[in-house]
Amino acid sequence: TLYPDKAFLQINVRLYNRTAVPQTFLWWANPAVAVDENHQSIFPPDVHAVMDHGKRDVSGFPIATGTYYKVNYAPGTDISRYRNVPVPTSYMAAHSDYDFLASYDHGRRAGLLHVANHHLAPGKKQWTWGCGDFARAWERQLTDADGPYIELMCGVFTDNQPDFSWLAPYEEKRFSQHFMPYKTIGRIKNASVEAAINLELESAVAYLGVYVTSPRKNLSLHLRDQSGKLLHQCRFDLSPDAAFESRVDLDPAIKPEQLTLILSDAAGREMLRYTPTAQTAPIPEPARPALPPAQVPTCEQLYLTGLHLEQYRHATLSPEPYYREALDRDPSDIRSNNALGLLLYRRGLFAEAERHFRSGLASLNRYNTNPIDGELSFNLGLALLRQGKRQQAFDAFHKSVWNAATASAGNFELAKLLALRGDFQGAADYCEQALIANHHHHKARHLRVASLRRLGRLADAEREAALGLSIDRLQFGLLNEQLPLAEAGGDPSARQQAAVTLVQLLRGDPHNHIELALDYAGGGLFDEASQILTRLIDESGGKPYAMLLYLDGWFRSQAGDPDAAAKRWQTAARQSPIRVFPNRLDEMQALQAATDHNPQDGLGWYLLGTLRYAKRDYDRAIEAWERAAERMPTFATVRRNLALGYFNKQHQPSRAMEMMERAFELDQTDARVLYELDQLRKKCGQPPQRRLHLLQAHRSLLDQRDDLFIEHCALLNLMGDYEQVQTLLAGRRFHPWEGGEGKVTGVHTGSLLGLARKHLQNGEARAALHALEQAAVYPENLGEGKLPTAFENDIDYHAGLALRRLGRSDEATARFQKARAGQFEPKSAIYYNDHPPHLLYYQAMAAGELGEDQAAQQMLDRLIDFGRNHLHDDVMTDFFAVSLPEFSVFDDDLQRANQIHCHFMMALGHLGKRNFTEARREREEVLRLDPSHAGAHLHLEPLRLPPAQGDDPEVS
Repeated sequence: TLYPDKAFLQINVRLYNRTAVPQTFLWWANPAVAVDENHQSIFPPDVHAVMDHGKRDVSGFPIATGTYYKVNYAPGTDISRYRNVPVPTSYMAAHSDYDFLASYDHGRRAGLLHVANHHLAPGKKQWTWGCGDFARAWERQLTDADGPYIELMCGVFTDNQPDFSWLAPYEEKRFSQHFMPYKTIGRIKNASVEAAINLELESAVAYLGVYVTSPRKNLSLHLRDQSGKLLHQCRFDLSPDAAFESRVDLDPAIKPEQLTLILSDAAGREMLRYTPTAQTAPIPEPARPALPPAQVPTCEQLYLTGLHLEQYRHATLSPEPYYREALDRDPSDIRSNNALGLLLYRRGLFAEAERHFRSGLASLNRYNTNPIDGELSFNLGLALLRQGKRQQAFDAFHKSVWNAATASAGNFELAKLLALRGDFQGAADYCEQALIANHHHHKARHLRVASLRRLGRLADAEREAALGLSIDRLQFGLLNEQLPLAEAGGDPSARQQAAVTLVQLLRGDPHNHIELALDYAGGGLFDEASQILTRLIDESGGKPYAMLLYLDGWFRSQAGDPDAAAKRWQTAARQSPIRVFPNRLDEMQALQAATDHNPQDGLGWYLLGTLRYAKRDYDRAIEAWERAAERMPTFATVRRNLALGYFNKQHQPSRAMEMMERAFELDQTDARVLYELDQLRKKCGQPPQRRLHLLQAHRSLLDQRDDLFIEHCALLNLMGDYEQVQTLLAGRRFHPWEGGEGKVTGVHTGSLLGLARKHLQNGEARAALHALEQAAVYPENLGEGKLPTAFENDIDYHAGLALRRLGRSDEATARFQKARAGQFEPKSAIYYNDHPPHLLYYQAMAAGELGEDQAAQQMLDRLIDFGRNHLHDDVMTDFFAVSLPEFSVFDDDLQRANQIHCHFMMALGHLGKRNFTEARREREEVLRLDPSHAGAHLHLEPLRLPPAQGDDPEVS
């Protein structure tokens, strides 16, 4: 909402759960603000600690004194200042009792302010790419003017970005947020929609600043001490055009926490107040990862861990093992039975869900047939209804309405069942009960209006529809009801206006039409449901969205017209599969009905498999895709999908390879499938030469994708064709992608490092040094900058060798000293900003060149000891991975990846210690497990040479 007389933007939001099961949501407003080095991130004055995304890293704020995002800010750095933050960084406020968040540019003397009720909107976060080369590369890609920016991220019903909230069935949440500009007054200390104030004390001089969002007359500002004594007061008129500023001399002995600043309006009403505090809340402890299910001590903690993973939508861990572990220990556990039942219900496994709901109910009713909680009865009703057990579902829903928490949702489900029977009076009455418990139950109001219309109570229907639209003008169902109501009332102009409005709001989007049609079908109003879909089908020019036809056939089947259903399904089977994404349980049931009727419908089986796979019902999904593949012999995508299912879920790499090869054979124009085929070949251990041959046989596709292009370059590096890699990289402009950080620059650096090695072996030290100088710089066309925390021990070490051969001893020593620096661990690097563990090898080699033989041997022993000690570890994905650090189509075998890494570390350690036999053995094991291992080809390159030559310490 924009107000012409106020300097703010009001954002009004309504969140509505359209489903009968609880949903999690995360709401964030996220404006970006252009900044320069004078920018300051401003949190309320009570924010003394900030956290990263997973809450695993915490820091003091604004002064950081330790390590945050792998940057050591000791002894103290103001990280609220943009210029002081060198790496991508999030600041999530640990806690605040204030209603604002701000971003201010001291150079421009202007900023952006967010205001919202902190009880509803506690989430306060700012994000920056940092101030450095890495950030500038991203900003060139992401901003119109190629400049830096800060994101203000403000969360509602969430403490911060990792914290999701729940929406109960058919629940609505409403809230408002305000964004407004302000200027001049700097680091504000309190703010509201009406005004912002600042109070700063320095050298016995108090700075007072006020900014307002609309013209105000006769404002008063009072500065008092802790006893209430008035130290300063003034009155003034103010508008958003300018700010009020004043400086007041005070007793030098006064402290900030002894002052209170109060802004009041002309009537004396207090608008804002601020009192500094000397107390600082302790920095919270970092979050801890969840234990594996078998190690969680109690069933309650198992349930709560699973619920957290489900609520947070954890990227790598599933809640199911936690619920199942709890039920293995206690099959009667009420909450875990309910949680697992809901998980299975969402996957479309209704019979399995029913068993868990009944098990939970048996425990709940053991001593009391009238429990305090009706959720299990309600959920049981849902599972029964999906299986067509309507009378049993009716009984279960009726039991659930005895409890207030499920009364509204339960009454609505009862109303739908009565409408399915044709009892529209009963449906209208139960909808009324649902609305008494939840006045904003929009689906219940829609069904009540439709039921009243079917009963001929048109005036009552019109009043109810008008009430619903006064609450929410975007209710498609009520807008659709206006069409027959206006027609029955003999008002063609009203009907025409309603039709125009509905068409505008539905926007021709098939998913909007499907949602509306399903609302009608749920109450047995199949004619209305079919009419809605038919309107869009008729407007499609003979190429309708396939799910419109499948659903319309399902509606007609339930309405008792099997011939019409069969015709719809027959037409559906001939439609295009492109961009068809079924995602609802109703669509799953419609597709199941269609394929049951016509088992030869390949498209139906394909879509059903896709939906089941999305619901994590993998075996049934793969079975459906197999049936689709039999019936669609030329359709590449279903074979590509089968490859993913066979490899990732059924662990059948040979079948996966067969399907992916066939998919690319069917469509050799699809660069994505070529990339995925190559990745599968890589996972299956095919030789780099064979992979390279495939890519070079389809050169026209390489230019279509950055990831495919860079994989080609990486293979050329493995072949030692470093010059060609440099030529290819120089001729392309890359665009960074999340999960691909470091890939392009890694190939760039690797090719130049390999080229430098080749020059050194040929006695061309000057050419080697030139290549290494190039490796230290990331050309702009690569699309990625260098992190200031990056170490380049490998480049510095080889530069030292080249300089020594050129007779530049002092410079060589300096480069060896630089290569000697850093703290590295042999553990595998996970994220793009982790230090690569192989750098420890070059640190050791540099130490040896500097005469620190004992230190060098200790570092090399660490590599060998790490490999030996961790070779057989049981490795798990990092719990705090907000998302996977690398985009991977095919799942990694974590144990195998760990073994590869351990053998690689041992190979490096033995190479440095000149144990060439052991080093070669470890290298061969790395390449046996992963023939395309870049580190084994590049950093263990001396081991390619015959033993007599490989003993050359200069080379190794």
